[in-house]
Amino acid sequence: MAAFLVLPASAAAPAAGDTYVYRVINVYNGETRGQVTYRVEKVDADRMTESVSADTPVLGAAHTEVVTRDGNWIRHPLVNHDQPVEYEFSPAYPAYAFPLDTGKTWSVRVTGTQTATGQQVSVRVDGEVVGSERVTVPAGSFDTIKVRRATYAGDFEFFRRETNIIETLWYAPALGRAVRRERDSSYMDPSRCGRGPCNPMHGDWDIFELVAAIPAPH
Repeated sequence: MAAFLVLPASAAAPAAGDTYVYRVINVYNGETRGQVTYRVEKVDADRMTESVSADTPVLGAAHTEVVTRDGNWIRHPLVNHDQPVEYEFSPAYPAYAFPLDTGKTWSVRVTGTQTATGQQVSVRVDGEVVGSERVTVPAGSFDTIKVRRATYAGDFEFFRRETNIIETLWYAPALGRAVRRERDSSYMDPSRCGRGPCNPMHGDWDIFELVAAIPAPH
């Protein structure tokens, strides 16, 4: 799963206990796959730690994510050949690049280290600010900034080429996070191709929509 926190100066400061619930929709058949909950566990001067859990195993195991205060990933899973793999990034993965002005682009390469094995990969992230859009999700209607990212995961493996991840996010300045996200991934595997054209292998194609934003109790 991908983190949704983004914290420019205009957003309300997060607090330990803030909780955000997203439903996950399978784009292939329109069915709801379940819900994912992000809970703020700790807020430091330069980063925030969130616990992430799902109400069904198919959406992944519970884990911890760490992001900078401007929303870039320090510890975060990345799709590798249709499976989530947890990485630590150095420098931080550039999920966003503030200010989010329409037409702004960025292309940055970072090193990702698998937390389980220590294996390192080179990850490239290309981002673009598409423009403003008002969207409605189960949690309500929001004025958003639409951002598109293409990630090249660097997970080459024998015949399997690296995973390409395409994401579109609708970031709501009022919440300091995305209220909607669409993610698709694919990779080439020539070993599974016949004599004809070799088509990409596609992974999950999901939409995440905010269901509830629950502030920490005072």
